[in-house]
Amino acid sequence: MAKFKLYYATNRNHVGNDRWHPDSYGTKFSDDGMENLRFGVVTVTADDNEVAKWLNSDMKDCGVGDGESLGSYLSGCAKIAHIDAYEETIKPHIADVAQKNVKLGSQAMFTDVMSDMEASSDVLIYIHGFNVSWFDAVGSALALQIMLQNTQTRDTLQNVLVVLFTWPSDGMALPWVSYKSDRSEATGSGAAVGRAFLKTRDFLAGLRDRAKEGGKELCGQDIHLLCHSMGNYLLQSALTRTFDFTPGSTMPRLFEHVFLCAPDVDDTALEPSQPLAQVDQIARNVTIYHNRGDKAMVISDYTKGNPERLGGTGAAHPGLLHNKVHQIDCTPIVRGFVEHSYYLTGNINADIRTSIDGWEQEDPRRHRERNATLNNVWVMKK
Repeated sequence: MAKFKLYYATNRNHVGNDRWHPDSYGTKFSDDGMENLRFGVVTVTADDNEVAKWLNSDMKDCGVGDGESLGSYLSGCAKIAHIDAYEETIKPHIADVAQKNVKLGSQAMFTDVMSDMEASSDVLIYIHGFNVSWFDAVGSALALQIMLQNTQTRDTLQNVLVVLFTWPSDGMALPWVSYKSDRSEATGSGAAVGRAFLKTRDFLAGLRDRAKEGGKELCGQDIHLLCHSMGNYLLQSALTRTFDFTPGSTMPRLFEHVFLCAPDVDDTALEPSQPLAQVDQIARNVTIYHNRGDKAMVISDYTKGNPERLGGTGAAHPGLLHNKVHQIDCTPIVRGFVEHSYYLTGNINADIRTSIDGWEQEDPRRHRERNATLNNVWVMKK
């Protein structure tokens, strides 16, 4: 048996009598408010052979590695996981800067994550989508971490650490009620993510100042962001919150790479004046992964009355995207009934890892081809 550690942040309510060692997290906002964040570590025990089976699974056209099935297995393991939340001493209704002897969970986790980064580890913040329970969120995040650590073309000297942000997606398969509920809670949770972005900005600024004063260099590792499905809708609200609390007209660049996977947002969302138009400000690179056969996008489009989805057909007008933004059509290699969580699978997961490792978009070793007329449009190859 193997133990897998996962850092997390959440605005879900804790389940159990001890908020610092909860049994799990629930389907509602924290009792302290939708923007209240808990930070912690969850440790999951899993069977090595079962993990290896899914890592080595042949996905045919999509390559090797069935991270979606691995995530399902780990979700079951998460039901008996050990959870340690970072303890805090803070009055929730008073700004932390106005309190003495404040103990922040965010600071404690950032310090621990920084230690891991100094040991040659990039960080990937992961925000899940619609209809995801606490256990499913942990399973998917751990599967993502394990898959990224085992791609065949990875830089073996570079580790990738996934930090999960999980919001109260209700985890119930009720086609209309659950979707509308999760859209509302994603909007509210976006403010919490924006708050977390601001905490990250302030922590990094403090690190740079202390390093400059002490004549030291930072570790040189990068932070990335991956949003799946409705997690991209949540990102829209997070950008608004971040912008509102940023001096000047440009947000801080927090991430090396932002990955928008199967984004359940309008196909015009990244165009000027639209909700994700400023995403290029927080990252050096932005990549959209979409699949024309994604049934979740079809359901969102037609049965929920939404416009065409970015995660289905890609950007409506690729030529209007910022030059940092590239989109990749995964349709030729994606298989399965839902075809929605393909970011966890084979060559698509490997493509994400190569970006984390710093490969150029046009690197010939990637399993993709560039569009004949648009430099920022790609198609995955079989």
